[in-house]
Amino acid sequence: MAPLTGNPCDLVLLFAAIDLLRDPESFAALRRAFPTSILAGCSTAGEITGKGMSDGTASITTLSFDTARVRSSTCRLERMDDSAVVGAQLGQALKAPDLRAALVFGKGVDINGSALIDGMVGAMGADVPISGGLAGDGGAFQGTLTLTSEGVDADQVVAVGLYGDRLKASHGSFGGWQPFGPPRKVTRADGNILYELDGHSALALYKDYLGEYARNLPASGLLFPFEMLDAECRSVGLIRTILGVDEQAGALVLAGDIDLNGHLRLMHANNEGLVDGAEIAARRAKDEAGGATADSLAILVSCVGRKLVMGDAVDEEVEAVSQVLGRHVPLTGFYSYGEIAPFSTTTQCMLHNQTMTVTFLTEA
Repeated sequence: MAPLTGNPCDLVLLFAAIDLLRDPESFAALRRAFPTSILAGCSTAGEITGKGMSDGTASITTLSFDTARVRSSTCRLERMDDSAVVGAQLGQALKAPDLRAALVFGKGVDINGSALIDGMVGAMGADVPISGGLAGDGGAFQGTLTLTSEGVDADQVVAVGLYGDRLKASHGSFGGWQPFGPPRKVTRADGNILYELDGHSALALYKDYLGEYARNLPASGLLFPFEMLDAECRSVGLIRTILGVDEQAGALVLAGDIDLNGHLRLMHANNEGLVDGAEIAARRAKDEAGGATADSLAILVSCVGRKLVMGDAVDEEVEAVSQVLGRHVPLTGFYSYGEIAPFSTTTQCMLHNQTMTVTFLTEA
């Protein structure tokens, strides 16, 4: 890794290819350059900057605040069933009267992202917006890494609290995917494990829909996520990605919890719809913030499934966000295995899949 030099700052965000994070010198170089800063970030399925998307690189963003304070908390997550407990521990550590927003970066496999968020919300309160994402490993789905102030680890979840009355975090999220096929009733599920749809094996039904794409599961599942519907088959605005399959149980492992009383419907996308979705997400964040200034920062977390669909045209969705926010606003972020952001323009935080999320930070 090339030598790094840095000025004192409050927070350093690093989003990098997993091979770079595996190198012990990467963390050592960061710590030498920023000896007193809080460090946070993760491995990715692609890095985002104002220049677009890149693979095999490291994106380093430094943040300094006039009056806002920054605090971080970390916790090990070794079993997926402990996701809610870990979220509660992180939230409790960050909780304070002047907590204005939280960023969280978690492992991308063997995690229940929605349970993690529920735990944080339960500890901090629903009025604190949470955003961030789940790490990637370039689309391999074998093992990811997170960065904390103490080092790089496969099982750590890191949360960063942002404090102070002058700090404002606004958010936008949107998908751009289109449904196809009939809704299917969830007839058996446990948390984020889907066993049956309409009384039939979820995996068998899914393979029937995918046809030749089924040979490449679970990776091909990124191209065909599920839309979540309520008991009356109305959309709830959430998408669930397939992260794994259980051949023996005939089950699908999704990135977040499933409504036991709801329905699921398959989705697909084209480039134009996804770019339009990214533009809508950026506009929502900008409108909520009341505008954009040069000392703002936009953190973009988009799903690896969008990257796979768009291929060489993936830069277009980053370009769409930059055009809406303005070229003067710096961008950072990554392609993820799950996006974390408030739902629509409320502070109600959700785990999103196949979505572009924009977190817009400003200090009045």
